[in-house]
Amino acid sequence: MADRLGVAIVGVGGAVATTAIAGVEMIKAGSNSLEGLPLADRDVAGMVPYRDLHFGGWDLTEDTLGACAMRHGVIGEKELADGASKLNEMRPWKAAGSTAYCANIDGGHKLASGHRAVVSQIQGDLQRFREEQSLDRVVMINLASTERQPGGDAACLESRDAFERGLDSDDAAISPAMLYAYAAIDAGTPYANFTPSMAADVAPLADFARERNVPVAGKDGKTGQTFMKTVIAPALRDRALHVDGWFSTNILGNSDGLALDNPDALKSKLGTKGSVLNQILGYPVEDHIVMIHYYRPRGDDKEAWDNIDITGFLGQKMQLKLNFLCKDSVLAAPLAIEIARCLDLAHQRGDGGVQDQMGVFFKLPQTSDGSDPVHGFPEQQLILDTWLGDKTA
Repeated sequence: MADRLGVAIVGVGGAVATTAIAGVEMIKAGSNSLEGLPLADRDVAGMVPYRDLHFGGWDLTEDTLGACAMRHGVIGEKELADGASKLNEMRPWKAAGSTAYCANIDGGHKLASGHRAVVSQIQGDLQRFREEQSLDRVVMINLASTERQPGGDAACLESRDAFERGLDSDDAAISPAMLYAYAAIDAGTPYANFTPSMAADVAPLADFARERNVPVAGKDGKTGQTFMKTVIAPALRDRALHVDGWFSTNILGNSDGLALDNPDALKSKLGTKGSVLNQILGYPVEDHIVMIHYYRPRGDDKEAWDNIDITGFLGQKMQLKLNFLCKDSVLAAPLAIEIARCLDLAHQRGDGGVQDQMGVFFKLPQTSDGSDPVHGFPEQQLILDTWLGDKTA
């Protein structure tokens, strides 16, 4: 009998989470193919099958996941009647939330206040999840809305001891995302951050994960525009086509877009989206502009538009224009599913700390030694394939 893997999701009522859960439940019911799942054709010893994933998690709403999914509009009545009906029975656990960190997202379904109390409640939820679902192992993934960066005095983020003191004193520089990451690492639960929020990438938590030998990975899922950027830029580099400028703009109207309509949260997102070109190309692109606009009518159907100015042989100027009309959560949900499976595989293999090989899934990958990450998609994919060591790599 295969092992049962629990996936505890921060932001379980969001569009990405409900899409991921619906897809897996439809696979279990035999009504969904494995299309769009990047590792579906891999034969990797120890990797948990999709059918053996079981979900739960936290959210600021207490609506059923079916109601949440209908509100987001990515899946609808057809999917809920075609294998994903379990979402109508699932409700989120009370969540840690703070309008000080995520101004445009709020709800009344909250855990008690106080950093240590929140950590204890999160760990209690993890233990109850494991017992009630008869799980062999559990991983945690942050799919919540983007938080702003900590402001003011953030001395508690400089060392492990300082962070522990910050927990004791309810230091305002410790965000909800950090509390989830700390709770997971302290409980020996592998953790991944699919958001731009600061979490296991802060030095005390990265050190904590290494000390406890708990796999962690992040941050900010690489799904649409940045994914295409890390595919195209290596090709331009290898063909000696100089990038003079790269203008990127996005419009989206889902809850992620609403969160990013707040300037402080937007600053966190732009920091991860704008970091890739210089490393790939090997020179600074002075005119690299990235813009994100919340446009409610578009919903989860995101539009990413890029204009790339390049110089080629004999100094001749050229342009490349790319218009990606994509479904944000349909791109993100499969990555969240594969991240969960890879985190668990790393845990089974005894690979703790930052998981460099998972950088292919993220816009700003954490690195185990603090060095600049590799951003080029082909290079990242080769690193993951080598680590997987499967028959098809």
